[in-house]
Amino acid sequence: MSEAASRDRPWMMRTYSGHSSARASNDLYRMNLAKGQTGLSIAFDLPTQTGYDPDSVFARGEVGKVGVPVVHLGHMEALLDQIPVGEMNTSMTINATAAWLLGLYVANAEHQGVESRRLRGTTQNDIVKEYLSRGTYIYPPLPSRRLIVDMVAFCQEFMPFWNPMNVCSYHLQEAGATPVQEIAYALATAVGVLDAVRDSGQVPAARMPAVVASISFFVNAGIRFVEETCKMRAFTRLWDRITSGTGSPASATASPTPRRDASGTGCR
Repeated sequence: MSEAASRDRPWMMRTYSGHSSARASNDLYRMNLAKGQTGLSIAFDLPTQTGYDPDSVFARGEVGKVGVPVVHLGHMEALLDQIPVGEMNTSMTINATAAWLLGLYVANAEHQGVESRRLRGTTQNDIVKEYLSRGTYIYPPLPSRRLIVDMVAFCQEFMPFWNPMNVCSYHLQEAGATPVQEIAYALATAVGVLDAVRDSGQVPAARMPAVVASISFFVNAGIRFVEETCKMRAFTRLWDRITSGTGSPASATASPTPRRDASGTGCR
């Protein structure tokens, strides 16, 4: 990344967090920000990730257990109460319901008087790896991809500083993929989504380089040091070749420890 790009998109340290309730999570966020944290990384609970309300019988026993429940604007307002979203860089690890959560985030910002064009952050929004590794999908593959395409097009028009998709190969290696398979699937996913965005006709050809540059990656870094190093070098070169120099990936790596997330524009 160039020096100028580094100034525009600084790396940051932030805690991947969310628990029990929106209000309790807000208390944690404000405490961390008061101590110098400069961005947010929101963990949503499994019912939120799979589209269930907290009072659904199917959500019983999972509400607030591995993240925060957020299912309507009131929850989002409580989650981000007294947090200046116009100054934040916020990552939301959410896939099947990414469009809904991004909508809530934008609506809350507008209530704060912050227009969407000022918002910075990332939605993971990689449904492909959910079919291959985690399983928190809702819709069939093609309709799911259409939601991703629509989000990419929306962000190009109304949220130019937002990363609408964070291609997540981290979980693929956790599910048994080799480093080579991990990168192969990640690159194929990115290419498939970019082709779908182009074919949708929602983004003019002249703006496709900006779409490419908005795609970020979340890459695993396992214990096979030499192989992982070679993988990362090959990954960046392949991506540059695939995109013909139109944009380099906003990538991050993470070692395979439980639930450490390092997506989008910085490591957390």
